[in-house]
Amino acid sequence: MAAPVAAEGAVVAAFRSVMMRVRHAAERSNSQLDRIRVVAVSKTKPVSMIRQLYDAGHRSFGENYVQEIVEKAPQLPQDIEWHFIGHLQSNKAKTLLGGVPHLAMVEGVDNQKVANHLDRVVSTLGRNPLKILVQVNTSGEASKSGIDPSNCVELAKHVKSCCPNLVFSGLMTIGRPDYTSTPENFQCLSKCRMEVCEALEMDEEQCELSMGMSSDFELAIEMGSTNVRIGSTIFGPREYTKKQE
Repeated sequence: MAAPVAAEGAVVAAFRSVMMRVRHAAERSNSQLDRIRVVAVSKTKPVSMIRQLYDAGHRSFGENYVQEIVEKAPQLPQDIEWHFIGHLQSNKAKTLLGGVPHLAMVEGVDNQKVANHLDRVVSTLGRNPLKILVQVNTSGEASKSGIDPSNCVELAKHVKSCCPNLVFSGLMTIGRPDYTSTPENFQCLSKCRMEVCEALEMDEEQCELSMGMSSDFELAIEMGSTNVRIGSTIFGPREYTKKQE
């Protein structure tokens, strides 16, 4: 029994180390620490590890697979702020929202079809409006989900004007295959925010930037990220034992 306890204790220690690094990055960039959200991404990790961080006071958690989040969320307290991260197939919207009634945010919507499906499902379920971030492909990789930066204004406008059950809350990007991003990736997303906020007549402080993961979250914060998604640095290497979707 001693081994699992030791492993979970290490997770809490790793999280505290991450929070110290977040604080230092915020200080270097004169950013407000209370405006930076750390989403602990628990992909492939057991509910027991999530519970350890919850008991330590953390509330923001994220998953990348619909199957995992709908299995885990019912086993944990309802005041967890769940984020679904990455490309969502439109036919999974009902499963996701039905299985996680208190889902806080989808990061990120990358086309109008997904936005429309989410909007209809939220309306059908009668739940509170759902916050979404538009996913932008800032690295130009053909294999990566996300809308082209030149089209982010159009998609943001669509969500704002045609999806009354969704709340456009900002933009997100996913790093390169090795989970690192260059300053250019982050600069691209910041430019998209400026264009979107001008088009929608929004204050930039109301438009989140979700960028930065385990390998690059400090640089992301220094370049204006308000939401970082950290998995392996907190929970350890991921363990893929079966196909997820």
